[in-house]
Amino acid sequence: MLTITNHTLEKLELLLKSAGYRVRYEKGNFKTGACLLQSSRMIMVNKFANLESKIAAVAELARTLEIDLHLLDEKQAAFLHQLKQTTLQL
Repeated sequence: MLTITNHTLEKLELLLKSAGYRVRYEKGNFKTGACLLQSSRMIMVNKFANLESKIAAVAELARTLEIDLHLLDEKQAAFLHQLKQTTLQL
């Protein structure tokens, strides 16, 4: 289970950045709290959402993306594996 802390959000951002995605915080009305722009490999997160919603939205996108493990270091690959094995309990 993911802890609801800024550190967890930073780990998710770093994981996605290493995989070639950019994470931006903008105002928006996303039903899930975040959206993925496939063509530019950018993830837009609602900056007005609370921390729990941001983590849930980014984690769900990271879980569904096809990320090349060769782009990640050992800790990030382990974190991604853990992320894909768990479901969020919010």
